[in-house]
Amino acid sequence: MGTSGAAALEAKKTTITPKAVIYQKYGSRASYEVEEVHESVQNGCPGLYIPQKGPCLYQCRLNLPELSILSGTFKKKKDAEQAAAEMAIQKLGIHPLVHSPNVHDAGEELVTRIAYLFSNEFLASQHPLSGHFKATLRREGDLYGCVPVSVIAVYDGKISNLCKLIDPKAESNPCLVISFVLQAAATLPTLITATEGQLWIRRENPYPPEVMEPLLVEQSCTLGSVCVQALLIPSSLHEDIKPVTLDVSSSTYYLDVIAQKLGLLDASKILVSRPIGKASSETRLYFVGSDSLFVEPSSDLNGKKPDIFEGSMNARASYLAGQEVYGGAILASIGYTWKSKDLFHEDVFLKSYYRMLIYKTPSGPYKLSRESTIAAELPVVFTIKSNWRGSFPREILCTFCRQHRLSEPVFNISRYPGKALSDLSGSQKKLKVTELTEDPGPTSENAANHGDDETVESVSNFRCEVKVLSKLQDLILQCSPKDSCRKETDCIQNASLKVLSWLSSYFQDFNMPLEELNSLADALDIKFNPSHLFKEFKFCSTMYPNQQRIIKANNCVDVPQATGEHENYLLRVEGPESGICPSNGSLACICYSACLVMEAGHTKELIESAHEFEFEMGARAVNPHVETAVAQMSVGQSAFLLVDLPSQELILAAANDSARALSLINSNICRLEYCITLLKVTEPLEDRMEQALFSPPLSKQRVEYAVEHIKKSDATTLVDFGCGSGSLLESLLDYPTSLRKIVGVDLSLKSLSRAAKVLHSKLSKSLDGDVPCRGIQSATLYDGSIIVFDSRMCGFDIGTCLEVIEHMEEDQASLFGDLVLSSFRPSVLIVSTPNYEYNVILQKSDLPSQEEVPEGKGQSESCRFRNHDHKFEWTREQFSSWARNLASRHDYSVEFSGVGGSADREPGFASQIALFRRLPWRDECVRDEEPVHHYNIIWEWSNGKTSKSD
Repeated sequence: MGTSGAAALEAKKTTITPKAVIYQKYGSRASYEVEEVHESVQNGCPGLYIPQKGPCLYQCRLNLPELSILSGTFKKKKDAEQAAAEMAIQKLGIHPLVHSPNVHDAGEELVTRIAYLFSNEFLASQHPLSGHFKATLRREGDLYGCVPVSVIAVYDGKISNLCKLIDPKAESNPCLVISFVLQAAATLPTLITATEGQLWIRRENPYPPEVMEPLLVEQSCTLGSVCVQALLIPSSLHEDIKPVTLDVSSSTYYLDVIAQKLGLLDASKILVSRPIGKASSETRLYFVGSDSLFVEPSSDLNGKKPDIFEGSMNARASYLAGQEVYGGAILASIGYTWKSKDLFHEDVFLKSYYRMLIYKTPSGPYKLSRESTIAAELPVVFTIKSNWRGSFPREILCTFCRQHRLSEPVFNISRYPGKALSDLSGSQKKLKVTELTEDPGPTSENAANHGDDETVESVSNFRCEVKVLSKLQDLILQCSPKDSCRKETDCIQNASLKVLSWLSSYFQDFNMPLEELNSLADALDIKFNPSHLFKEFKFCSTMYPNQQRIIKANNCVDVPQATGEHENYLLRVEGPESGICPSNGSLACICYSACLVMEAGHTKELIESAHEFEFEMGARAVNPHVETAVAQMSVGQSAFLLVDLPSQELILAAANDSARALSLINSNICRLEYCITLLKVTEPLEDRMEQALFSPPLSKQRVEYAVEHIKKSDATTLVDFGCGSGSLLESLLDYPTSLRKIVGVDLSLKSLSRAAKVLHSKLSKSLDGDVPCRGIQSATLYDGSIIVFDSRMCGFDIGTCLEVIEHMEEDQASLFGDLVLSSFRPSVLIVSTPNYEYNVILQKSDLPSQEEVPEGKGQSESCRFRNHDHKFEWTREQFSSWARNLASRHDYSVEFSGVGGSADREPGFASQIALFRRLPWRDECVRDEEPVHHYNIIWEWSNGKTSKSD
């Protein structure tokens, strides 16, 4: 709902800055001279005469007709200038008051400002608008000195702000600014306003010779002409965008050249948009107003927009400009800039246009910051700052709001204390660490000698609420995440990412039913106002009336390989396996190229490539097909795959030869080929911390612990809950055991796919020779949740669950324990989880890639969890309590051990382990008469026969 001008002004009170006060009184007669000051710094070493450079400081001298003022020293130049102005105000006895503008005052200030723009003084200034005034003095005949009104309305920020004070609707309706400028100019007897539909203003009397002579000298030094490449955007979506060349000579006004390309004789009726793209850009749209009079200067608009346009609405130009554009439009990067006498210009090509389109989407700034419009995707989760690549979510959200002429997003941070350690599993606990007197060596056995002093403290958690509002302060959406973060910056980034994810869904389908849009919003803790949302993004839906997806972004990482119609879609991996493979949380670095290829021939057109492209696995930071391929590769291997084409906008935003790419796209027999090489893999932070202190790595020690227990048992069947990529199952195949049947369960299809590949390779060898795993008769991998019952998991001799439960919520970890021990009832269950108390040692190790500590916070801060995905981490007491309660409820015994550390030295093992044994007088699980199958078989091996689900 809009706000009236008077109501908006009542709440808007501004204090005029000291520099503004000086400018109002003296104008250009006030000059500021800022100089750098070097202060001596104590070097802390007597007798050392080497000069020490201190911080860079500035002081400012303000020269006025009456006096000269020298400010103190400041770190910023602008602070020194303001300080000098404030000192001058005090010395002159000027008392600036809080300024409460009203419509009348704003109108009077607007008249004063326009009068100043046409003054002799302004013409000699370095304001961008003065370049237009000078250029109009090179026009001939009746157009001499005629300045288009749209130029005044667009290029002078003060006029724009005054018009918003008169009527806030001027923010979304630039035509109101033009009407207010015409009304104000009509009150000045020194100016002549246009008649008969001409939108220009000029001085009644010419500039004096002393003002004109420097301009003539300046013009004589600027000879020749420039050719600027621009684009003509037709109003019809069915017509192609065409390149045009603007031939601008030093004796012509570039707006007249643009007008001629649009079929006019001069620029009097040319309207100019606000900058497109970045705020500092000079890329703008130029289009035509009507032949009829724009508006009578004395008429009362009352917020209504006059009909000044000819032709049908130009959806593409309107979308770019954020305002209604009718008829054809020219997209060009040309104009006058601050403190430059020369005409600025850059070529605009079709690729530039499509990159502007991408930049206006929620994920576009991220793609462009990564220089990858095809392969990169906006991640769905913000893990840690060191793993993020490209622009950060908050920055992207702010950019998105600016692109769509919205207010800056509002971030409200709430901080609340966490529970004490005794009340909260996974809460923070600080241990007093006794420093070592000798080198401990690389292993954990000598890691540290710790004291028993403990202090329990509460932990501050943060939540961030984000609001997105229109320029009129109408609430469009509000995101209030229920989850919290231990870092203030993380909660801001995660909340911003939720908003961007939801907006991306909306931009992918502007025709999405409201019920579905609400469902997506609820999942992301977002509430939105449909009427305000549709109003602010109305140009998006008009540009894509029948297109459901602007940018295809598959939110599912686990994309199965396609079969059937396109056999070439099947992934082909080449090269020897190195054994170094990416996993969730690791950073994969790839070299890739994406080419358009013809299915019927060998024609290829390179669209996008990168020699080194790094991304976090599992965060969906790349195209899902690319991530699926990389998940099945090891370092040094290359992969080739064919996929369907993404949207045309993405391809043309990346292609250097837009015409060639467009012809291939229109052939309808073209596909996209990826060639990918995995260059390196950086392990997740948790693994890097563990590897820095333990040899062999802690993950390997956990597996070896389980393997040793299994080897000593007479178990014939084993199920690994949360098997991941199959590290435990693979290790078991390297030793002779009594096992005949092995099973793995996990939720990640990527991890299961890797596990299947490794297990198949080893089990196949068991048929050909004398290998340790020759006793295995069957192996099965299931896709399923380990907190959901499936009767096929009942009755195993051994169950394992290594470093899995901390990735669940605590109530889910308890549910898992109850389900396994009450329903599945294995004879033995081995569960491991991190010991939170050991984190102080892991995180004290000086790792160069360790997660950043926020500014202003040192190592005295409570320890972090080892992995961003951990929902909790338990102390020994908490883990013991959890395990003993489970064992007593379900008739199991439990004993505790661990790896990485020592039970008799603080703070115990790095990984704590509970080994449950079913009491001998209790039966194994009773199978139901009717089987219950909630898991899906992903891969199956039985005596040399392999099957894999579709």
